[in-house]
Amino acid sequence: MAAECDIRLYNIVMLGIAFMLLFTAFQTSSMAEQSVISSAKADSKGTFNGDGYTSLCIIYVVFSLGNWIAPPVVDAIGPKITMLIGAVMYCLFILQFLKPMTWALYLGSVLVGFGAAILWTAQGNFLTINSDSDTVARNSGIFWALLQCSLLFGNIYSYFVLKGSANITSGERTKLYTALSGAAVAGTLCFLILRNKRTSDVNDLVNLPKSTESSDPSLNTESSLNIDKPKKKDSPLQSIVRSFRLLKTREMLLLSVAIAYTGIELTFFSGVYGTCISNNAHFGNEAKGLLGISGMFIGAGEILGGGIFGLFGKRTNRHGRDPIVVLGYVLHMAAFFLIFINLPSESPLKLSDEATYLVSNKYIAILCSFLLGFGDSSFNTQLYSILGFMFPEDSSPAFAIFKFVQSIAAAAGFFYSDYLILQWQLLILVVLGTVGTYCFCLVEWGSNKAVREGYQTI
Repeated sequence: MAAECDIRLYNIVMLGIAFMLLFTAFQTSSMAEQSVISSAKADSKGTFNGDGYTSLCIIYVVFSLGNWIAPPVVDAIGPKITMLIGAVMYCLFILQFLKPMTWALYLGSVLVGFGAAILWTAQGNFLTINSDSDTVARNSGIFWALLQCSLLFGNIYSYFVLKGSANITSGERTKLYTALSGAAVAGTLCFLILRNKRTSDVNDLVNLPKSTESSDPSLNTESSLNIDKPKKKDSPLQSIVRSFRLLKTREMLLLSVAIAYTGIELTFFSGVYGTCISNNAHFGNEAKGLLGISGMFIGAGEILGGGIFGLFGKRTNRHGRDPIVVLGYVLHMAAFFLIFINLPSESPLKLSDEATYLVSNKYIAILCSFLLGFGDSSFNTQLYSILGFMFPEDSSPAFAIFKFVQSIAAAAGFFYSDYLILQWQLLILVVLGTVGTYCFCLVEWGSNKAVREGYQTI
């Protein structure tokens, strides 16, 4: 039994390291993509016409659609091979930046979108089969902490490569993406050394509590008289139909507003905000280097928030999930206000020396990066928590809906980011964040009331 536990812990740690290396490449690439592509376009003399926001929009559209077909892929070839294939698609996307070509950029965006869908579905499956009811929280915390370290390492390297550059040259781009490609390949190879767990030992799998009733009668679980009866495996079509039925429930519709907000703010902090900083002419030659510093502090906020609200969830959730979400909301609103007065309105679209309400301050810009990361972890950890609590028997379709809604919102965010100035983008974030926080609190209050009345779900 001790050897079995060691294998599972080894798998969790190696899974976290693989994702850390892979997303060191991808996250850094995403944050710098618009700035890198804008510089490549300026240097190409018309031969390259790619657009970073369009590329990221394509990634999230394909990602959202791929979530519906990813579960059958994982069932067919297993999580280990699925993650390996998905990681290879990430590598191809990173490699195409070494010599930017319009067709390669958009083809790579399609590939990495589908790769993301199968990679994350397989990751959830692999983490589950290597956890039990006593270790699932610990294992999720280990994975989260290792994953979020990706925001630190890649951006540290990005800072030193791009520091002092007013324009990202071909040589700097090559140096940056050669290292990022190496990290992506190293992460991909880590999937090869994951070890197989005994699938016959079903008692070691996570055993979540059974749900009682949902708002849709077709989603009700078996009665207590049949809880030991093996559940017939759904076909791919049945799984998709079940997911759409779950999406129509009142609770999921309300949570979808909060999920959509996480998609829009993901777009902002992972693609738009770094571009705003690098396009702020008031920062002079420090602007491109600050892009990496910003990513590091977003990562620091994510890691700190994930550690506090994830690893110490039992203590922080003592008064419910809604205070944590409200905290994230307040921090985000503060960040949006400071960004509004600190950065030029046209900075998401082009280099700008436009006057700002406050003299542009790089320390305020970096503080906002930390607030964005910490607030994001507040929302995401509590959404994961409430989905797992409310839909234990339907966790796969529930999390498929989560990724679908989040990805669609992120794609929409990257689409309008090509056209809207900073003030309008911040207004969308404020409105959706306010409504999303309220909807989350409605669901949380309802779930608390149901628990007090003796039910496990609304």
